[in-house]
Amino acid sequence: MQKRWYAKLFGALMSVLVLAGCSSTPDDPYADKRDPFEDMNRVVWDFNQDVDEAVIKPTAEVYENIPAPVRHSLYRAFENLQEPWSFVNNILQGKPKDAGVTVGRFFFNSTIGLLGLLDPATEMGLTKREESLGETLALWGVPDGPYLMLPLLGPTVLIDRGTDWVDGNYFPYTAVDSDWDIPRYTVKGLELRLRLREQEQVLENALDPYTFVKEAYYQNWRYNVYDGNPPQEPAEDFEDFEDF
Repeated sequence: MQKRWYAKLFGALMSVLVLAGCSSTPDDPYADKRDPFEDMNRVVWDFNQDVDEAVIKPTAEVYENIPAPVRHSLYRAFENLQEPWSFVNNILQGKPKDAGVTVGRFFFNSTIGLLGLLDPATEMGLTKREESLGETLALWGVPDGPYLMLPLLGPTVLIDRGTDWVDGNYFPYTAVDSDWDIPRYTVKGLELRLRLREQEQVLENALDPYTFVKEAYYQNWRYNVYDGNPPQEPAEDFEDFEDF
């Protein structure tokens, strides 16, 4: 099985970041320990904002001219290919009922749903139970790793994007040509960009958009890992302030 080019690129980037993290620690006691590469991440954030304004946003607005039913069908077809891997991860997370739902979704949407262009499974009550390897590992207690702002890909943590190669190398992806990666990521990326327009005003009003996006990412990440029921964060320890 031949690795895709983006997996090699990401692996090299991760190696650099891990080595950098092992060789230095933030001196600022108030620094976010989750974000040891904040200075670099902010540079990438600015780069992504410039690319979005110049290329991605205009392209998404052109893509929006395609009739919505056609766009949504293409998106559903690519999403349908993720169901088998969601089945595996639901099993690994000890959720046999959700695993059964993913089997049903893949069967019905791949047959009467015309390879996922339609979504009869949802109409039958089989709602999506998407899971990734990163979420599985996080649920098992594997640390998230550092927060990263990746060029074009946006915010993530090491355990999330670091497992993408595995997430993208399973049946049926292994049965189709890797050239499908470009349209797959293009369609999903443009569709996501259109959905994010609703949050643009909120982002513009944020005092620090970078921090706002980081906190939103972590909130969404924990929501996905724990299926909407994350454990309560430990309370702050105020013992050091008792003498004041």
